[in-house]
Amino acid sequence: MKTKMQNLNELLQELGISKVKLAKYLGVSRQMIYNYLELENLNKWPKEKKLLLFKLLNIEDGSDESIGKIKVTAEYLEDVETRLNQNVKTTDESYFNLKDLSKEEQVLVNDLINLIKEKFTEEKNKNTYYEFLYLYHVLQSIDSIPEIKYILAYLSKTTGFSDPMEFKFDETAQFILESIVFTAMNLYNNGGATKSKLIASHERFVKEIENTKEEVLSRTQQLTTVKIQALRELGYDKITSENAQEVINKIAEIQSRKVVIGEKQN
Repeated sequence: MKTKMQNLNELLQELGISKVKLAKYLGVSRQMIYNYLELENLNKWPKEKKLLLFKLLNIEDGSDESIGKIKVTAEYLEDVETRLNQNVKTTDESYFNLKDLSKEEQVLVNDLINLIKEKFTEEKNKNTYYEFLYLYHVLQSIDSIPEIKYILAYLSKTTGFSDPMEFKFDETAQFILESIVFTAMNLYNNGGATKSKLIASHERFVKEIENTKEEVLSRTQQLTTVKIQALRELGYDKITSENAQEVINKIAEIQSRKVVIGEKQN
């Protein structure tokens, strides 16, 4: 005897509703659709998703009786397709305009949005916020630190999503970093380094970050000093949209003067 979920799966196939389209309609990832369909019955589904499915199929509940009463006619197919497309369109437009993106890019953006939403609602735990906060920081830095792309590619390969010999970026640099990370991960997983060496290494790691922060702070303070000097020389109290370019030019002039003075002193 078929289970309720098997009956539902067969109905979805008969209606021509793909897992991708159903995922968009429900606002979840494709993987979550597979997870839902493996559950014992529809009562195990999140209430919001279950009601959306009932609305799509135009049924009151997920019982065998309700699903069994469905007659897949041309008119019913058209009605389901209309509801499906309307909700997908509304979902896509509710985030932001994707019309300038390629179809492939639109799918990826929507998958990312749905996955993040899913993680913060149905799969939320005490680590979720920081997982995505750090991911956000990584994405903000991806243009200035090329190694981030190589590490992401490495993780994609080790988790089975990409071919291990696929190189979408600088092949040589990517190959080198992947080899280094692989070696490091083996050390990590096998406990191949002594605790004292790890402590010393982490101390160097912390020190390097602190030095970098100090350098950034120093440059920021220097720039602030030069900006104040530029405003003073120009007779302004602050930077506005009207004087911004003039102030920037004055800052450049002051910095060049300091370079010349430094060269003369040397």
